[in-house]
Amino acid sequence: MDGDLGDFLRSRRGRIRPEEVGLPSYGRRRVPGLRREEVAQLAGVSVDYYVRLEQGRGQRVSDSVLDAIARVLRLDETEHTYLRTVARPRRRGPRRPEAARVRPGVQTLLDSMDRMPAFVMDARMDVLAWNSLADAMNGYSRTAPAERNIPRQVFLDPAAHTTFPDWPEIAAQAVAHLRLRAGHRPDDSRLDALIGELFGRSEDFRRLWADHEVKACMTGTKRIRHPLAGLLSLPFETLTVPTEPEQTIVVYTPERGSEAAERLQLLASWKAKTAATIN
Repeated sequence: MDGDLGDFLRSRRGRIRPEEVGLPSYGRRRVPGLRREEVAQLAGVSVDYYVRLEQGRGQRVSDSVLDAIARVLRLDETEHTYLRTVARPRRRGPRRPEAARVRPGVQTLLDSMDRMPAFVMDARMDVLAWNSLADAMNGYSRTAPAERNIPRQVFLDPAAHTTFPDWPEIAAQAVAHLRLRAGHRPDDSRLDALIGELFGRSEDFRRLWADHEVKACMTGTKRIRHPLAGLLSLPFETLTVPTEPEQTIVVYTPERGSEAAERLQLLASWKAKTAATIN
């Protein structure tokens, strides 16, 4: 993840037009956006200091400097937090082992949501557990554990563009979420390996990764095309497992009586009949 700070700062000053921050836009610019000298001036730091910061040579940079740069570059709250994280990466000692499985109580909670697909994913967006309806929708129980990973599905599954009608948006969200996680986990070799795999195998991933977008996708609506249930428009919410902060519960929450809810119930009935036939 070396170079993330400089690349992030360059990408963010590249999207700010001089006139947006009260600077004249005269003169030909080799690259769009603000020059390093202009960011330094507006942030109240020396040009040399800002250059060293972009080069990853800033030592013990203060909150006030980072806050000033965030203000100049018009970073949102998530981007601001990310800037602080990558500007002062902390290499930790041995981290607490992550739970590879969810607690029985969390699985019981998933199973109690009989009309809503729900699953648990970890920091790498690996799916660790799910309820029956989520399995009917995504086929987790028929998928190898290594393939139960959302970015792998989005970028490496040939059917992804069919499964996700809004694929460009879904792909951008997955990368922004993954980059955010990577910024907070500089010593996660498994996460680095996942990013390296996607970078090597997907041109789309490489293009989106170069945008340096960071965003936590915590709520929204996702459209999914299922071979039996058809096109489903599903709002979703996310919750963090209190005892395992790296585990996130994702729940699709269709409104009662909606077309999506009715189609999911038909899907649930189909799965139940299939299970009864097999048994």
